[in-house]
Amino acid sequence: MSNYNAKQSLPLKKLTLASMFASITIVLSFISIPLPFSPVPITGQTLALMLSGSLLDPITALFSMIIYLALGAIGIPVFAGFHGGIGILFGPTGGYLLAMPIASFVTSMLLKSGKISFLKLIISNVIGGILIVYILGVLQLSVVAQLSLKKAVLLGALPYIPGDFIKVLLSSYLALKLTPILNIKTER
Repeated sequence: MSNYNAKQSLPLKKLTLASMFASITIVLSFISIPLPFSPVPITGQTLALMLSGSLLDPITALFSMIIYLALGAIGIPVFAGFHGGIGILFGPTGGYLLAMPIASFVTSMLLKSGKISFLKLIISNVIGGILIVYILGVLQLSVVAQLSLKKAVLLGALPYIPGDFIKVLLSSYLALKLTPILNIKTER
């Protein structure tokens, strides 16, 4: 009987963690600073996805961002600027949002083997939290807003690089400090 309970508690723990990080993403999405020259606001969402990728196993990290997107897609105003609805995912900023599950998963996969160090966290968060998000986000911005790829990069990536590097450093530092305290990476 106790073996059955142990098997049941692991999925429950992962579901709880995925829901918790979806909630963290919602809270951080409310930090939204619109820029007058771009349809893409500065938000805390990427910080949340970097944290989920840095602290959770790959599948749990992926599902945390899927839960977040699903809540927004059904109309709950969890996206930046208190917006919700599936239309947001198909709009100019939708590529950044749709990249979040992939980015969180990749970040976690890059951290899956070996000892976690500050440098390894930084590299993983740059690849997942910046490169993947920018690639998918800029591509959709270019298509939906009918901008050249160069113009989309100028409006949807370059202005955000300094802030996103600050988020990389912050999430990497927090993950390094929180991993031993939370003890949630042990199932990786």
